[in-house]
Amino acid sequence: MESCPSVKNILVLDSEGKRVAVKYYSDDWPSLSSKQAFEKSVFAKTQKTSARTEAEIVMFDSYFVVYKFIQDLHFFVTGGDEENELILASVLQGFSEAIDYLLRNKVHRRAALENLDLIFLCLDEVVDGGIVLETDAKAILEKVSGHGLEGSGSLTEQKLSSALATAREHFARSIFS
Repeated sequence: MESCPSVKNILVLDSEGKRVAVKYYSDDWPSLSSKQAFEKSVFAKTQKTSARTEAEIVMFDSYFVVYKFIQDLHFFVTGGDEENELILASVLQGFSEAIDYLLRNKVHRRAALENLDLIFLCLDEVVDGGIVLETDAKAILEKVSGHGLEGSGSLTEQKLSSALATAREHFARSIFS
């Protein structure tokens, strides 16, 4: 019987190897210190490579790690040694493309931290409990933004109009109460 494609973790680290957004789906790293040690080791092993144009794959401590660097952020998807590397690469590609679009091609630490909520929403749309749900960047973006992308304006405009509508409702309630 075949199992669903799964990942062990998804990591987004900065150019110094520090956490920006990480999510673990496995108990292979039971403590915070073991997670941080894994992150430090995988960052050190991949730091000198040039994974800027295409994703790279490395076998690390009996795990497949697929990774890609975009500006000063390093994206990693880890799977078990029985996982299909192409599926892991698809997860990485879909997630990193969605983040690239959400951050308007300004994929750097500061922009990522300012939009951390959207990054975690993307993570939740890509993987749930370790099971791969979606690998298509456009589908991820549609789910994160709440509706289709064509003709809907930017996410920032959508957030602003939503905030204004909420403020308008609260103001109207306070006046008529």
